[in-house]
Amino acid sequence: MFEQIFKNIDDLLYKDSGADSELDYIGQTSWVMFLRYLDELEQDKADEAELKGQEYHFILAEEYRWNTWAMPKDAAGNLDNHAALTGPDLVQFVDGKLFPYLAGFKQTADSPQTIEYKIGEIFSELKNKIQSGYNLREILGYADELPFRSTKDKHELSHLYESKIKNMGNAGRNGGQYYTPRPLIRAMIQVVNPQMGETIYDGAAGSCGFLCEAYEYMYERMDKTTSNLKTLQENTFYGKEKKNLAYVIGIMNMILHGIEAPNIIHTNTLGENIRDIQEKDRYHVILANPPFGGKERKEVQQNFDIKTGETAFLFMQHFLKSLKTGGRAAVVIKNTVLSNTDNASVALRKLILEGCNLHTILDMPSGTFLGAGVKTVVLFLTKGEPTKNIWYYQLDPGRNMGKTNPLNDKDLEEFVSLQQTKPETEQSWNLRMADVDGTTFDLSVKNPNTPEEAPLRSPEVILAEMERLDAETNCILNSIKELI
Repeated sequence: MFEQIFKNIDDLLYKDSGADSELDYIGQTSWVMFLRYLDELEQDKADEAELKGQEYHFILAEEYRWNTWAMPKDAAGNLDNHAALTGPDLVQFVDGKLFPYLAGFKQTADSPQTIEYKIGEIFSELKNKIQSGYNLREILGYADELPFRSTKDKHELSHLYESKIKNMGNAGRNGGQYYTPRPLIRAMIQVVNPQMGETIYDGAAGSCGFLCEAYEYMYERMDKTTSNLKTLQENTFYGKEKKNLAYVIGIMNMILHGIEAPNIIHTNTLGENIRDIQEKDRYHVILANPPFGGKERKEVQQNFDIKTGETAFLFMQHFLKSLKTGGRAAVVIKNTVLSNTDNASVALRKLILEGCNLHTILDMPSGTFLGAGVKTVVLFLTKGEPTKNIWYYQLDPGRNMGKTNPLNDKDLEEFVSLQQTKPETEQSWNLRMADVDGTTFDLSVKNPNTPEEAPLRSPEVILAEMERLDAETNCILNSIKELI
């Protein structure tokens, strides 16, 4: 049922002149869904307060609550057409009153950790792009059918929302910044194995896929006590995101996964001077797929010890500085970080190898990231001790990766299983730091265990083989003719 509702909303957005692409569809769906969710959340809290004999103070003023402007209903529970705004009046209200009112919460909220602040952030960044008030009226009707109250409903909605994020990632050439394949994320989390009481951070949060999957992983394995749930909800997951749309999608994604007021900050992570990062700013676990290929301005590069315009290299420095001693990280990065000979690449490898135990490198096949066009590796490291041995695993799913053949969990099962013992196989090998060049720190992926291919035969040998086979064929044909 929910899937059809999402499809109906997309169809209306497609017809509207204000929404141009899959990115617009999910952005517009997100703000409508967020207000629908907020209404359910407020109703739940009001009901809880009433049961305790307490008074609940609504976040939103009466005029801006869902049941007032979006879906006013009559005594029979149907849309009250006399009270409901539609057409130009509805768009005028949303653009001129609703969005400015909601954006104002950013200034009045007590702290960035509150849901009030998240409301202000979201509606400061987004704009309503739905130009037809009649289309918007229908979209609100469909959104009103989405239930957010039960865990089962939220779970189904989160899966549908994830599929929309995946479609958005597939839609454009920058898909990788919105969508990291979930099987890869799950494998990274299994290896890092975050525990209750630890903090998990993604400084390039995007749609918050890493944080949502880490939440699922920890929730399934923890004791379901009130204290643990509160810790998981409020003091475990942290992220930063620069892009407006990704920030809003990430917040909505975490809400659907059960985190009421996500600790996601809307900021340019690389704008922070890494020399200002103190122990209180550090985390136990870092999981990330930072954007690569981008270029940062000179003034941003001044925030880092190793100066480079490559965003992925700057993020890597930020992550190393943001990790507690003994902390664990798994970071997706383009494979050229292992072998480039420029000063920044060499300096970064030296920094990683001397300050961290880079114990595992997972080499991903081409096509893992749709539209990205680069080969990637995943670096697994522990901060606080130098690297002595690196275990490489070269993933080979046995097929060409692409939209119709995406990565799946089975592809990564062997890697996750072998990673604990780090054996030598045809797809995996060990590299001792004693064998690494101490000037270039070259960590190129060179599999020494690849089976040797049979040498190619010379043309003379192939022709002789063809003549022999022709003679055998003629002999068989003559025998058959004699029988006839």
